Amino acid sequence: MFFSRLREDIRNIIERDPAARNGWEVLTCYPGLHAIVAHRWAHACWRMGLKWLGRFIAHLARIVTGIEIHPGAAIGRRVFIDHGFGVVIGETAVIGDDCTIYQGVTLGGTTLVAGTKRHPTLERGVIVGAGAQVLGAFTVGEYAKIGSNAVVVKPVPAGATAVGNPAHIIQKEDQSRSARMFAAYGVTPNGDDPLSKALRGLIDHAARQDEQIERLTDTLRAAGLCCPRVEEGDKLDSEQLNRLVD
Repeated sequence: MFFSRLREDIRNIIERDPAARNGWEVLTCYPGLHAIVAHRWAHACWRMGLKWLGRFIAHLARIVTGIEIHPGAAIGRRVFIDHGFGVVIGETAVIGDDCTIYQGVTLGGTTLVAGTKRHPTLERGVIVGAGAQVLGAFTVGEYAKIGSNAVVVKPVPAGATAVGNPAHIIQKEDQSRSARMFAAYGVTPNGDDPLSKALRGLIDHAARQDEQIERLTDTLRAAGLCCPRVEEGDKLDSEQLNRLVD
């Protein structure tokens, strides 16, 4: 069982990481793999009641890999911790199969009540980008993506992408499509920030209103009514404002 899971992990890393050239390189040079293997030993000790030994194995793994995984955390199959330095995974965290976690990620808790679920659950296929903080006892749905440096404090629906601080949902895709598309660091192509979208919409709306007002003033002026023309400096420059938003 141990060697079967190890071979499965190595194949998984080679498939996901274009920098991985062969199995020997992955086995000897990938701290994420070393951390996962050490966690399996530590977790087995934890479940058998050997709490100190489990913590000690986890402590040694942290020294060697720079990745801290509490032995009580539950980690599924084919989980890939890429680069991994600075990753912290709390005691009651649950990580499903085929998840990817990049460096600097924290799966942390927001309460101090012992014996309760304090850390997040990542369902199958979740990608957590570098530096992201996922804090609280909630669920990140299947094949969801957490963008780099996002701070997530509430559930993320399956197939969605979350970015920002605090994180907000920018995209929700069909799960079958998401399952086929790997997004490094939790970043999806052409994923716009909803706040930027809203601002661009308001700018475009204001620009259309300016055009309508100008047409009305031209019509009034053609009818012989006195209507002062809007000065060029007072007009809305929608292109410049959109560039600022981008």
